[in-house]
Amino acid sequence: MTALELLSLSLGAMLVNNFVLVKFLGICPFLGTSKRTDTAVSMGIAVTFVMTAASMLTWFFNDVLLIPLKLEYLQTIVFILVIASLVQLVEMILKKLSPPLYSALGIYLPLITTNCAVLGVALLNVQKGYGFLTSTLNGFMSGVGFFIALLLFSSIRERMSFAECPKAFRGLPIALIAASLLAMAFMGFSGLKIG
Repeated sequence: MTALELLSLSLGAMLVNNFVLVKFLGICPFLGTSKRTDTAVSMGIAVTFVMTAASMLTWFFNDVLLIPLKLEYLQTIVFILVIASLVQLVEMILKKLSPPLYSALGIYLPLITTNCAVLGVALLNVQKGYGFLTSTLNGFMSGVGFFIALLLFSSIRERMSFAECPKAFRGLPIALIAASLLAMAFMGFSGLKIG
């Protein structure tokens, strides 16, 4: 791929085809860990790491094992096992190196395993026929897009906690309204063309 195509892929993964705000995948950790910016940053980094590593490993398992052995029908199962293993690794590392962060992420950390955005990027890489480097770049930039969405939304939610709003809108209803407005803002990137 040329540099222009790589730039187009990167911006597309981050903004135009953002998994959370455009494709509406990964909503559970998006809503669950966005109350505080520090927790959102940690979750964004964890998801970015898992998406990147999952893209690399799923490419390897798919192209080196499944396709030569004609076992492509096992892709989804193998991809879920790879993602679950990566999440366990991240969980063990965080538990050992940063117990407060591990506690702050709580149930949402193991939920990365079932985060459909992580599986979605792995399956998208296969469907598009991306090579190793392109798959890795797409996984990383999709993770960065998830991180950006999470960071923006957590900043909005922290700001909203100081705002007065009608009683019926407090909590999750106003958060969903803010998420929908943020999603509409990201829809503005849909016409972005490079080159």
